[in-house]
Amino acid sequence: MTLLLGPVLRHVDETSALVWVQTSDPCRVSVLGCDAATFEVAGHHFALVQVTGLTRNTRTAYEVHLDGEQVWPLPHSPFPPSLIATRGADTDAHQRIVFGSCRYVKPADPKLARQYGLDALDAYAGRMAGLPPETWPTTLLLLGDQVYADELTPQTRRRIAGRGERHPDWPDDEIVGFDEYSGLYRDTWSDPEVRWMLSTVPTAMIFDDHDVRDDWNTSGAWREQIARTPWWSERICSGLASYWVHQHLGNLSPAELAADRTWQEVQAAEGDVWPLLSERAALWDRETGDGDDTHKDERFSFCWELGRTRLIVIDSRNGRIVESTPRRMVSDAEFDWISAKALAPGDMDHLVLGTSVPWLMPQVISDLEAATEKGANGSGRVAAVAEWARQEADLEHWPAFGHSFARLAELIREACRPRAGDAPPATVSVLSGDVHHSYAAVADVHTHTPGDRPGRGPEGTRVHQLTCSPVHNVVPAVMRVMFRITWSRLLGRMTTRWTRRTGTGSAGVAWERTTGPLFGNLVATLETDGRRASCRFERPRSAAVLDTAAEVVLTPQAPPMAARQRRGTTPAV
Repeated sequence: MTLLLGPVLRHVDETSALVWVQTSDPCRVSVLGCDAATFEVAGHHFALVQVTGLTRNTRTAYEVHLDGEQVWPLPHSPFPPSLIATRGADTDAHQRIVFGSCRYVKPADPKLARQYGLDALDAYAGRMAGLPPETWPTTLLLLGDQVYADELTPQTRRRIAGRGERHPDWPDDEIVGFDEYSGLYRDTWSDPEVRWMLSTVPTAMIFDDHDVRDDWNTSGAWREQIARTPWWSERICSGLASYWVHQHLGNLSPAELAADRTWQEVQAAEGDVWPLLSERAALWDRETGDGDDTHKDERFSFCWELGRTRLIVIDSRNGRIVESTPRRMVSDAEFDWISAKALAPGDMDHLVLGTSVPWLMPQVISDLEAATEKGANGSGRVAAVAEWARQEADLEHWPAFGHSFARLAELIREACRPRAGDAPPATVSVLSGDVHHSYAAVADVHTHTPGDRPGRGPEGTRVHQLTCSPVHNVVPAVMRVMFRITWSRLLGRMTTRWTRRTGTGSAGVAWERTTGPLFGNLVATLETDGRRASCRFERPRSAAVLDTAAEVVLTPQAPPMAARQRRGTTPAV
């Protein structure tokens, strides 16, 4: 009996926690006197143990047992004990949310490993292991591209090379089946330092395109083209089912898990549940395309209450509605749910919105995305060129979904206003990844009254876009040049004037870049302390050493935006 992967500490509240594992065989998995039976998917065995009866605001070391045999911590482990740190009044005000995206697996080939450089999360975990637990992060937020199903390492290519006789239509350079996806997760999460970090820091996750395929759900045209690929049906079902198993389940609170229909059916089933999950995944992929408020069968957006910080993570990839007009990042029904969570009453010092793709982009890119959306909604040559540009240049972030961009702006405006006697949050931060450079921008959502400092709402709320990408990947030189150019203030003014002439309106949002663009492997930490907040970007210098690349104070007393920095307005259709 072997522990193949995990433990991964997932949702934690004041008295309970979820611990996820993968095992070699069917068994009962025990953690701190609580146990769960494994469930089988395509011949692989997983368990999600609900640990209950914990004491609020405590740190408890734990072990993992399979059928009574201890398998974690590993023998002779050099790392501190894995802990479950419950939430409580003493930790309400102080949160450390470590975040980033685009973490490619470590290549075994030394030359390729040097090309990718040091893994920022690996270095963070190495440093963390030498620090006292009270300094550890309170949450790890992985914002997409946890695995790369379409960019394989040489060792992964070798692993799938023998499948040709069984599946002659499957590509040699991409993952297709669930078994292959399971291998990707083992490769990525087995790194010793990161594996230990995942065992002791509550981890929230959301997917992005490479978890399934580059440009996944870019547009209706993309979906129509990919559906003609003979192996796509197997690929999308495997990708979504593996996401549900490895990532989604642990994002749910115990109450949400108990109410989840798919989880209930999996728990009640006997034998291998791959047919059930495959069928359900086909429903999750189904595009509504009818323009109303119907939404997909499973909501992958989720909310965590972190003391006086509220974290809402938006599914900005599978949740897209792209086969009807207006295109939407999520359905109206799902956005209603997001709004209800964001505006729910209660003491909240900071509102954090996680989305794999950024809300605020370089001005030039925002203008291009809005213009291509407008063009693609037309017909003839203009629509064809716009669709080609959208796919070739990856013009598919929030500004390319004008309806949803405007609605998110309005939600943030509303969050900045006092409600039912509650003071508005001190900050609203949008955390993102995807774009292979890191930056911070402060936003003006036009809530201020004359005389207010730019970037503040009527009650002093500050709004920021915080983007950290990649954690571990290659950023080609041409991309570095492109992003430096697209952050140009002069070029941004020119593209904005152009979009106005095309009839693209303003979403009523302006912003200024305050930090970046930063390139290379980085990890970021959003830290809150009462009504104060800051964000630190760090890059690895060695296996357990990181240097501060930039630090942004999100709630300064001085005016946040210097006159020399760029200012722009984000267009929306």
